[in-house]
Amino acid sequence: MVQVKLKRVYENTVSGDGFRVLVDRLWPRGVKKDDLHYDWWAKEISPSPELRKWVHEDPISRWDDFTALYRKELSVSGATTDFIEKIKKYDVVTLLYAAKDPARNHAMILKSYLMEILS
Repeated sequence: MVQVKLKRVYENTVSGDGFRVLVDRLWPRGVKKDDLHYDWWAKEISPSPELRKWVHEDPISRWDDFTALYRKELSVSGATTDFIEKIKKYDVVTLLYAAKDPARNHAMILKSYLMEILS
């Protein structure tokens, strides 16, 4: 089974990161493309632009709804199936994200969703 980890793009790369996937739709601020060590940029697995903008207007009060809506997007997206097929061949996959809040970010939701599907 795949072990899925989370890491901010601003943290150092370590050998235990395994296959590193950037899961943000937008390139992280202040990071040069040559400086970020990643194996795949999976933009299509991130929340839709509309959903991302909507939650950023009021992340605290909209968090539960955002979680449900993003999980729904994941469940109907062909990109999710492709993503899962691609990561299944790795022992360790690290989802890279730029959000400041480690408790409220789409990568955390994605990890939870993936763990349910992969188990």
